[in-house]
Amino acid sequence: MPEHAPQLLAPLAPVPHKMLIKGATIISMDGNVGNVPRGDILIADGTIAAIGQNLQAGGAAVIDAAGMIAIPGMVDTHRHSWEGQLRRINPNAATLEDYCNATHFSFAKYYRPRDIYVGNVLTALGCIDAGITTVVDNSHNSRTAAHSDAAVDALLDAGIRAVHASGAPVSGVWDEAHWPGNLARLQARYFTNPDSLVTLAMMAQLEPAQWAVARQLGIPIVTEFFGGGMAAELESLHRQGLLGSDNIFNHCTCLPESGWRILREAGVRVNVCPRSDAHYGIEDGMNAWQAAYQHGIRPGLSVDNETSYSGDMFMEMRVAFYLQRVMGNCQGHRQGHRHAAAPTDAFRLLEAATIDGAAVAGLEQRIGSLTPGKQADLVLIRTGDLNLYPVNNAIGTVVHAAERSNIDTVIIGGRVRKRGGVVLGVDQAQLRAAIDESCAHLFNAAGYEPDLFAESFAPIHQA
Repeated sequence: MPEHAPQLLAPLAPVPHKMLIKGATIISMDGNVGNVPRGDILIADGTIAAIGQNLQAGGAAVIDAAGMIAIPGMVDTHRHSWEGQLRRINPNAATLEDYCNATHFSFAKYYRPRDIYVGNVLTALGCIDAGITTVVDNSHNSRTAAHSDAAVDALLDAGIRAVHASGAPVSGVWDEAHWPGNLARLQARYFTNPDSLVTLAMMAQLEPAQWAVARQLGIPIVTEFFGGGMAAELESLHRQGLLGSDNIFNHCTCLPESGWRILREAGVRVNVCPRSDAHYGIEDGMNAWQAAYQHGIRPGLSVDNETSYSGDMFMEMRVAFYLQRVMGNCQGHRQGHRHAAAPTDAFRLLEAATIDGAAVAGLEQRIGSLTPGKQADLVLIRTGDLNLYPVNNAIGTVVHAAERSNIDTVIIGGRVRKRGGVVLGVDQAQLRAAIDESCAHLFNAAGYEPDLFAESFAPIHQA
């Protein structure tokens, strides 16, 4: 066991040869499969083998899913997983600088590999608990090779599906000599197995020289992209053929028409951040889901971080839904149509959280829908709970009412990672102790005095 990896998790259980989920209400997100009021899902060696009614499978492990809704595992297309132990440290942050003061400009400088491991494990387990089976891990605190190893080890140990986008730190002293060459080392060490749950990407800004390294390795490129301030650079990049389907752009706020045209023509993948864009007032504060959709791009949803709010996808769908309704109604009112509805609905947002998110992660051929032949990443939601019963509309129940506490079972690649409402294989006492030790180290190193009732986060160090 490496020094950076305390014994917090039991070894992952083997993937069962056969598993049969019986009697679920199935929302498949696959037009050919459709939705099934009461059906079965047969999983064989981690892959969905069949979906139907009254399926039989001798020797299969059986999960009775009567009274549950089955959905594909949700996909968080942009999360700074290393920040896990900084949850809600800055709940009233009003600007991106406020966010950076409580992360990059302060604690990030003092992260040890052990802290990266703890942050990534905590984030991954929180994702699993909330029905997020895949995360695009934006790891822009890869201070040394050991930090990068710790981040990847945490994802592998947690058993989550992930795209690990290793990136250079934003501030402080770090081993600049290892970047971006560390990516080739990571690829050779961790990513030679095409069936691994975790794959590699680069996190970099609009830096063609860095992008060239990623393209030599054949890995995606993740960029924090703010359209209002960065759109002017797109035309030149596009003209040089430097934009493509291996680019993943986060945020994409305030992007003009010409910018959306370029992203669509180049095939750039887009994710939007309903909460963080509003919370930190990024550009105009409005997420780009509707703008992307109107320009022929199907964006994924992303949580971004947990330093100000919760880490679940249910809230992202709801915030996106209601902001769209507000914008639609405001526009309709200005045009004399006071009750004009925004052009979105619950199903489209569930698509964004599942199949569209899978496409952003580059994994739509493997996950994102309940489809025979795809990997078995799925979530079972109890509908008999007091906050959900009765279920008069299954999609409405998932998007508008379900919570983390309603998730009974989470399966990733055919392996059960949450059952009976409990994430499996976690030593809770050891996990809390490791988190507490990490927080104590970071707070002491940065000179931060914790205040459980603070209304604001006073900057510790300026960039």
